[in-house]
Amino acid sequence: MTIRARRTVMSGVPIAVPEFSPEPEQPNLRRPACLLETIWMAGRLFSMTKIKKVSAISTGRVAIHPEHVRASGKPQLWWVMTSRRWTAPRPINVYVIEHEDGLVLFDTGQDRASVTDPGYFPGGFTGLIYKRLARFEIGESDTLTAKLAAQGYDIADVTTAIISHLHQDHIGGLRELTHAQILVSAEEWASLREPRPEMRGLLRSHIELPGLRWTHPRFRKTDDIAPFTEGHDLFGDGSLVLVRTPGHTPGSMSLLVRRQGRGPLLMVGDLTYDDHLLEEGHIAGVGAKGPLHATTAQVNEFRRRNPGLKILAAHDPNAAAALATSERT
Repeated sequence: MTIRARRTVMSGVPIAVPEFSPEPEQPNLRRPACLLETIWMAGRLFSMTKIKKVSAISTGRVAIHPEHVRASGKPQLWWVMTSRRWTAPRPINVYVIEHEDGLVLFDTGQDRASVTDPGYFPGGFTGLIYKRLARFEIGESDTLTAKLAAQGYDIADVTTAIISHLHQDHIGGLRELTHAQILVSAEEWASLREPRPEMRGLLRSHIELPGLRWTHPRFRKTDDIAPFTEGHDLFGDGSLVLVRTPGHTPGSMSLLVRRQGRGPLLMVGDLTYDDHLLEEGHIAGVGAKGPLHATTAQVNEFRRRNPGLKILAAHDPNAAAALATSERT
């Protein structure tokens, strides 16, 4: 797939938007009907060998309220301001995909400056909400660069970083990635221009950093990832496909990872904080209830159609172990 960057302006902010060459139709992997289809399927299976390794790193830990993990029916502002219960610290996961065509990140974690810089968060009532929403523990060795190095990667080798959504615990490594292509959905980017973004968890001063190369995926009709009807094939080989999963935010995205000989992975950001709750149909406490229910049902239908699928959320304490198990089998 050929990518040609062009410059455009969105709400006064210039960004680089890629132009993708047309991609072939992607039929379901079904029994071949002819020799050409047999050859196509063989090529698709071969392309999935391009993923060498998938791993998880955590840029610190975060404690949240139980109502954050599972919707309680209480208004969000009420439980944020009044709840006295906190979960055990949870990971702030970044998923690292070693693809033959480049090192890819799904999310970038939390910035250590959020616990060392008193001016990182807004002041006043908005700042109080941030303080009540989450408690972070981020050590000196929890930076994105340091965590990648501990796994044997140089951050300079990252070619692409996918941002599931723009909340502050997913964009913390952006300042370390000025050399990489940064993907975020057009819907999520547009939400930065809506009134009072800080009240919706969007800290523009930590997102719109100089030197970053923002791009938006182009979702195309496809019939091989049902019940999802559109996807963005990152490398044009079917191994990494972005899908829309709104709910936590209107522009949230998830990443489908398909590997030869192993079950698929679906990295879902903050759609859920516990895959067992997701599988039971429960929604998280942050986001729009209608889209959260709809996306939860869609993901569970995808799970039903793809036995062996692993759901990997950003703050699920069991996600790293589930991923490690899938890597060994």
